[in-house]
Amino acid sequence: QVQLVESGGGSVQAGGSLRLSCAASGLTFSNYAMAWYRQAPGKQRELVAHITSSGSTSYPDSVKGRFTISRDNAKNTVYLQMNSLLTEDTAVYYCAAGWTRNYWGQGTQVTVSS
Repeated sequence: QVQLVESGGGSVQAGGSLRLSCAASGLTFSNYAMAWYRQAPGKQRELVAHITSSGSTSYPDSVKGRFTISRDNAKNTVYLQMNSLLTEDTAVYYCAAGWTRNYWGQGTQVTVSS
């Protein structure tokens, strides 16, 4: 079965950096668009980064210039490099596979303190 396993979350001070990883199994990873979402307490889940199977990327304005999504098809892994973190980036971060988000990981907590 398909599994997406996120890692790399943790606590960091504002201005710091974290790199999240999402290891995929059970699917032909290179064929899938991948995305990172986040959900803060009391808020809706929101898209923070998307990468197509060919490597094209897109970001919402809230993270553009600070977050970078990348993928390593040889390792079946998608990454989210997060720089210049803000307290409002605090959330559970999820990776998702497919244009229709067929599959989701369990999430990893990111906490940014001031």
